[in-house]
Amino acid sequence: MEKSVFEKAWEINFTQCYSNGRIRFSDLSNILQLTAGDHATLAGFGFTEMAKHNQTWVLSRIRIEINRLPKWMDIVQVKTWVQELEGARSTRNFELTVNGQLYATATSYWAVINTVKRSSETLAISAAEFTTYPDRRATQRPFSKLDISQSVKNMDQYIVKLSDLDIVNHANNVKYLDWCMDRLPIELVLTNQIKSLEMNYLRELRHNDAVEINGESTNTGYFMTVTKRQRIHFALEVETR
Repeated sequence: MEKSVFEKAWEINFTQCYSNGRIRFSDLSNILQLTAGDHATLAGFGFTEMAKHNQTWVLSRIRIEINRLPKWMDIVQVKTWVQELEGARSTRNFELTVNGQLYATATSYWAVINTVKRSSETLAISAAEFTTYPDRRATQRPFSKLDISQSVKNMDQYIVKLSDLDIVNHANNVKYLDWCMDRLPIELVLTNQIKSLEMNYLRELRHNDAVEINGESTNTGYFMTVTKRQRIHFALEVETR
């Protein structure tokens, strides 16, 4: 397979699953991101190479459309390609299949940040020879900038813990999703009622940050936020069937 389109197989293990044997939404997102990381490494602009320039990729937006969730012991094939790569930003798409059947698709928006300055900057590594696919989309709808002015109610408080942090020393993005999913009705999460998830990552969180987890039902599902001192750090739109 050409280097600009990458595919990897993953076996779903029991530590990645809910009590119903289906993969957690956070682990689904994590598998997509790990595949993206492996592809970036193969292409020459992965974590290790970018670290030499004090840079890393951070996920800014992602939309995941779900037909069904893989289950324990399924062999999942994840295919990924870059739709756009320019300056400090990249759009990357995914297809997830099991036994040739399409289970989920995703589209995502990534930004390059300087890990010292904690600010966005142009990718320091040349990607001139890397092929992008501007007309090859995976999802029915693109990712979007969510309307964060929507009304929500406080659902819970949370303190960011050591286990929430990743190698960049901030709360890993899949943790935000776990915090929110844990506050939704359990029957919604466990009975394949979720059609899509759309997430906007707005600001990072650090160890011991005190946050509020907020949410409200909508005409299409739920809208949720994670806030710190009334500033929104994460927004999630859950679309139900």
